[in-house]
Amino acid sequence: MILGRITGSVVSTIHHPIVNGRKLLLAERLDQEGKPTGGYLIAMDAIGAGMGETVIILDEGSGARQILEDDQAPIRSLVVGIVDTLELGSD
Repeated sequence: MILGRITGSVVSTIHHPIVNGRKLLLAERLDQEGKPTGGYLIAMDAIGAGMGETVIILDEGSGARQILEDDQAPIRSLVVGIVDTLELGSD
């Protein structure tokens, strides 16, 4: 799982049918404190995430295909949750 922040969307006019009707989102990777790491990834939206939201991204193809219920889908990253709050434990 990756913590990310939605920074934009990706438009593709030619794509696999599994993408039809779904958004492709550009997400900035965040560290465990919610700060940008400098990395980005493109993830398919499974939950209706929007610009600026902090999200949980499943970045493992097999798990993403299970959620989509298509074992042949050419997918790796899938937005699976929106983070309401981020709280770090203190030791």
